[in-house]
Amino acid sequence: MSARIPRVLSIAGSDPSGGAGIQADLKSIAALGGYGMAAITALTAQNTVGVSGVHVPPAAFLRAQLDAVADDIRIDAVKIGMLGEASVIAVVRDWLDARRPPAVVLDPVMVSTSGARLLDADAAAAMRALLPLVDVVTPNLPELAVLLDEPEAADWPAAVEQAARLAEAAGTRVLVKGGHLGGALSPDALLAPGAEAVELSSARIETANTHGTGCSLSSALATLYAQHGDWASAAREAKAWLTEAIAAGAALEVGRGHGPVDHAVRVRPVTAAQATGAWWDASHDIRTAIDRLPFLVGLAGGTLDEAVFRNYLEQDALYLGEYSRVLARASALAPTREEQAFWAEGARSCLVTELQLHETWLGGTAGAAVPSRETRAYLDHLATAGPDYGTVVAAVLPCYWLYQDLGERLVQHARPGHPFEAWLATYGDPRFADATRTAIGYAGAAAAKAGAEQRLRMSAAFRISAEHELAFFAQTPAAKSAGGRG
Repeated sequence: MSARIPRVLSIAGSDPSGGAGIQADLKSIAALGGYGMAAITALTAQNTVGVSGVHVPPAAFLRAQLDAVADDIRIDAVKIGMLGEASVIAVVRDWLDARRPPAVVLDPVMVSTSGARLLDADAAAAMRALLPLVDVVTPNLPELAVLLDEPEAADWPAAVEQAARLAEAAGTRVLVKGGHLGGALSPDALLAPGAEAVELSSARIETANTHGTGCSLSSALATLYAQHGDWASAAREAKAWLTEAIAAGAALEVGRGHGPVDHAVRVRPVTAAQATGAWWDASHDIRTAIDRLPFLVGLAGGTLDEAVFRNYLEQDALYLGEYSRVLARASALAPTREEQAFWAEGARSCLVTELQLHETWLGGTAGAAVPSRETRAYLDHLATAGPDYGTVVAAVLPCYWLYQDLGERLVQHARPGHPFEAWLATYGDPRFADATRTAIGYAGAAAAKAGAEQRLRMSAAFRISAEHELAFFAQTPAAKSAGGRG
């Protein structure tokens, strides 16, 4: 592929509110380093609330736009979006067959957000006939069902199976999008004929800012492939970028309905609060899962088996001993004396205050247990976090923030006579709440100063640590370990 700036042509409808269609495509292409061009298939009257009108110019005029661009400008990739009518689809198919652009991504706009079919039977058949001329088609679940002319998949395995069949039948790649499914994750998968599925999952972000996500993902995919020539890596990067853009969308405060994503998320200045707030919001699924674990339910209610609690303390003591080393590393990398002192004090507290508390409960046997698989995995992740200060701090932050957030609820159960009264009381220590706020502030400040690549590492480090917290809490005595992580 060319090392020059990729020139990407979008063939799609317009969105005057700027969140979807041609407008979203051009923003996505520019955000990811490409030069965007546009041939408009339809003019719409729409905003974040809905579409109130559509005007389709003559199909011959679309062909004139396409030829005008191709006659003068080298095209590295094409993204196709809203086509709308069989006559328009036929023009695009004939043009692709004549021009043979190097890479073509099709976002088959066929079903509205409300579930209404946007294409009649003739247009749907024409869309299916277009598939052999594209390199990747990016349907959501309703669109995948229309392309196959069968019922919509009820779950993710069924969706992947449908996508595999479509890839084989059409002889093209399918990037199936699972955003219509519920659950903690937002799964996507890239399938090529005869190849293993490339799974692409991210945390599901609870937000109303999802307008234009399909347009943005497909144009990002075309742009990134034009840069480095690998569909799998382009899909991973496009998914990661879109997840960031979705998380940042609410801050735009655009519209009263489903607002747009923030296409400029990687170039727009990020405040400390925005950075850490996005990490926290994206961990909602993990925090909900932690709250529902039997260990925490039993600890709060006083019904937890004491043997299970002892296992928890043993693993926690092992964790704290190693965690102190990671905090000491954060101190060594810190850019200011205040930050150095803060993380150094955190390391000291792990070794002295926290471990002394554990030894009191364990009768002096803290540290004698064997690390569980979950404990070891968490510590291995922390030990390899980096290489920069910001990523190390982002990795250690969930141990502060999740613990403090959980503690605010657990301390309310520390009533007289509760078997774990003294332990629950430690969760409400105001000094730890103050330390948590300081840790959040330092992590946010580092993110605000970081470049886009480092902020992406920090976001991933926070998420992975949060996942390890959940796994740690979910341990059972049968696994030779505790059921939690304080």
